[in-house]
Amino acid sequence: MELNKEEKVLFSREEILQRVKELGEEIGNDYKDGEIVALSLLRGSFIFAADLVREIKIPVNVDFMTTSSYGHGESSSGIVEIITDVRTDIKGKDVLIIDDIIDSGYTMKKVVEFINTKNPNSIKTCCMLDKPSRREADIAPDYVGFTIPDVFIVGYGLNYGDYYRNVPYIFTFDI
Repeated sequence: MELNKEEKVLFSREEILQRVKELGEEIGNDYKDGEIVALSLLRGSFIFAADLVREIKIPVNVDFMTTSSYGHGESSSGIVEIITDVRTDIKGKDVLIIDDIIDSGYTMKKVVEFINTKNPNSIKTCCMLDKPSRREADIAPDYVGFTIPDVFIVGYGLNYGDYYRNVPYIFTFDI
């Protein structure tokens, strides 16, 4: 896929892994006497979620949901569809919802509301990237890897079209 664009690295692989380790320790300390259901929102968060759960040193049950609000565009449509529901019975459990990025906030707000109908003990949210300048929904993540300005980012699970999720760092394009 030829893009004729130059990459500008925002966060290196080393910076990401260090921050993920710190997040894992913080989450583990917050739940030190229990366990959590880590709920990864596919597809974007799968790499972040895999790295994160390996850094959480308490029992973790990992599950997945698939949502859609972007298609192949660079911004959210604002309409969030739950494509695949969580399979784990989360009633009475502590749930950590993990996503790659929160910008408009529509997806995370919809998922939190949806998960709340399943009567968990608690719900917290974690994102690799937070873009608060784009927030339209009333939601703030509990755990944040990095806060970023309003730029389109790619890599470390975040895609451009159907590509770049496998890039181990986060970058933007200088056009």
